[in-house]
Formats: sequence, C-alpha cells, structure tokens
Amino acid sequence: MKKLFFVLGIAAIMLTACDPKPKTAEQSFQLPATDDIAMYQVNPRVFAPDHSLQAVAARIDSISQLGVNVMWVMPIYPIGIEKGKNSPYCISDYKAIAPEFGTIDDMKALVATCHEHGMGLILDWVANHTAWDHPWLKEHPDWYTHDAETDTIIHPRPWDWLDVADLNYDNQDMRLAMIDAMKFWITEVGIDGFRCDVADGVPADFWRDAIDTLRQAAAPRQIVMLAEGKRPDNFTVGGFDMNYGWDYKDSLVRVFAQGEPAEMLFRADKAEYDSLPAGKVKMRFTTNHDHATETEPCVQFDNDNGAMAAYVATIFPHGGALIYGSQEVGYPDPINFFHYVPVNWMAKPEVYREYQHLIGLYNTYPALRKGNLTTWPDQNVLLFEKSMDGEDSFLIAVDVRDDHNAIAVPAEWRGAKVINMNGDQPQQLGDSLHLAHYEYLILKKDKQ
Repeated sequence: MKKLFFVLGIAAIMLTACDPKPKTAEQSFQLPATDDIAMYQVNPRVFAPDHSLQAVAARIDSISQLGVNVMWVMPIYPIGIEKGKNSPYCISDYKAIAPEFGTIDDMKALVATCHEHGMGLILDWVANHTAWDHPWLKEHPDWYTHDAETDTIIHPRPWDWLDVADLNYDNQDMRLAMIDAMKFWITEVGIDGFRCDVADGVPADFWRDAIDTLRQAAAPRQIVMLAEGKRPDNFTVGGFDMNYGWDYKDSLVRVFAQGEPAEMLFRADKAEYDSLPAGKVKMRFTTNHDHATETEPCVQFDNDNGAMAAYVATIFPHGGALIYGSQEVGYPDPINFFHYVPVNWMAKPEVYREYQHLIGLYNTYPALRKGNLTTWPDQNVLLFEKSMDGEDSFLIAVDVRDDHNAIAVPAEWRGAKVINMNGDQPQQLGDSLHLAHYEYLILKKDKQ
C-alpha cells in the first residue's frame, strides 16, 4: 500500500510539473496577420499635457471598442532643444522617454494593457535624423552627413527640417547603434514593432538588416513593420509588412473635394497594388498626424457624412484601415502635434458609433478587407464588389457627392436578395441604386 501511495505521489508531482501555468491575456496575445490589421494612431499630445501615456491607457476601453487591433504611438522620446521646435520627431535619446509623456514603466504598462485588450503596440521610429543635441553629434560626428564644401553637418535635404541633423548611412557603426536602439524597445519593453518615419529617406538594405535582427530578437513573437513611404524596395529589399497609401489619399481628395470622377479611386488602388508582393498591405487613411495639421476629415470631405463616405471608400477596396485618434469624435480643427491640443472625447458619439460599426464589419467579414475586388466605373458613385470563394459577397456603393445620384445595378446583382449592413434590412435589388448626399450602402448577398 505504501508503495502504491508513493507511486501515485510521484505521478502527481510529474503531472504538476508538466502542466504549465495558464497564460495571462498579455502572454497569450498574438499579433493579427498583416491583412487583418485595423490600426489606431495615438498622438499623445491630444490625450493630456503630461503623463500622457497614462492618459492613453485610461482610454483603452474606448479605443479597443472601436475594433482596432494595433495601436501606433507617435514618438515619446526626449525632444531636442538646440534649434528645436518641440517636434516629437526631433529625438535626443533613442532609449528614453520624455518626462512630458511618462516613464519606461508607463510604456511597459501601456503595452501590457494593449495586449490584455487584444491589441498590439508599435512605436514610431525616426531613423533618418536626430536632434542637434543628441550625444552622437559630439561623440561620433562622422555618423552624420557633412556638406562637401564646408564639412559641416547638414539638415536632411531637400526638406526644410532645420531642427534636425541628417544621419550618414554610409557609416556602419551608426547603423549598428541604430539597430541596437530599436532592439531595446522590442526586448526590454515588449513592443510589437515600429512605424518607421521617412522610411524612403533611409537605404533599404539598412531596413533589411534592422528588420531581420528585430524579428530574431522578438522570436517566437511576431512583429509588424510599417514604412512611411511608398518605394517598392520597402518590401522587396527592406522586408516591411506595410507602407503608406499616399497616392490613394491624394486621389480621394481629388474625387471628393475637387470633383474628379469616382472611378479615379479604382485606378489609384490598382496602381498601388499592381506591384505589391503577396501578403503586403498598403495602409489606407483619410487622415493622419501630418494631414491633420492642415485639416480634419469632417472639413476636408465637406462634413461628417462626407468624412464617413470617404472612409468607406478608403478601407474596403483593399483593407489596411487606420484611424487617427480624434477623427472618431469628428474633431473639426487642425491639430498641431508640436504642442498639446485638448480633444473632447465625448463629442459626436454618433460619429464614434459609425466608425465602430464600419470597423466591426471590417473585422467580422474577411471578404470586406481582403476579398476579391470587382469594380464598375462611374462618375459620381464608387461601386464595387468584395467577395471570397466560399465566403460572403458584398456590393458597396458610395455617393462621393453632396447630391442625389443613381447608378445601375450590375447584371450579376439584379434580383439578388441582400441585407443592408447599415441596418440589417433585407431587400431585393432592382435595376438601380439611389443614393443621397454622401450616402453609402454595404449590401451582403443573402445565401438563403
């Protein structure tokens, strides 16, 4: 009997030892696939004048309930003073956080909070230049670009960014130091990747080396890398997962604000995706921190209805959805990210609910974000189908004018029974669709 108890005891100990502890929500978090990402851009300076990382964490429920699954946080590093303009893109220390924003522990807490809410967190990274009072200037002046005639360090050309000094990517030691600084945030803070500022201003082979190192350092975790740029070698050489849909946004403005034909957006979409390697994604947006310094979507696209119609025309042709923190409450004024701008997060709850509804559809139906695209050109209505084999099919119509417009229903959809996803209203399609003043329809084919 004693032997039996002894054997059972040993077995129990072995079972306990082999049984891993349950993972926490943070430990079990996994990044979504690149073509499933819905991103939210955080400008800390619209959340609070100080301790803003804590203020972002305090709003995590409102952010996550939009349906986004990756948070991009703009630069939170110490800001240069010499020649400075208080720009967060003027960095004096790559491995620290400015007191204005908080502490390293605040960032670690925000990462953990995001993971607990099913979101990844990526940081803005500025590899093209540093502040003039970054220690590297005195310690390693050869790490910077020098004027050929005067041998003085220059600001980045051709831009007028006089508050920053241009880095020299011919210097291999600087490259290694830059990669080491990026790696710090992956291994020590636990972030999930980077949005890389002025990526087109940095050699693609540097990005290749950096991204390879970061992926190895993060393993077995995945990371996502977003390039602010549109060079093809962002993908083919650099190894980025996403880059910017700048040209699509330009076409969006020309269609909605300048009266160009709606079908221009199909041409812009095709031009951006024709050369894109499989699995890569263009980030699409109606605004971001750069554009918001000039105008907000509810102004650029005429009103709140126009802004929402533009958003539908942006995220559904090919996915890559972005929300810039403030647009979900219809903030009407320009936001200069060089200083604190208070946002009323309780304003326009109806706008918040509509973004929540659209991102909810985007997440629920893979066909909407990455299905096959079929288009029907028109002057005033953006009409297209999104479908996946064995999955759902959608007909989407967007009136790009502040006017009533009609468009013929494609032959393949005439007589089809559909559900209007804007109100779950079943209907049977006739010969035409009638839309009013930036109205949009998202119609799901009824399988029954």
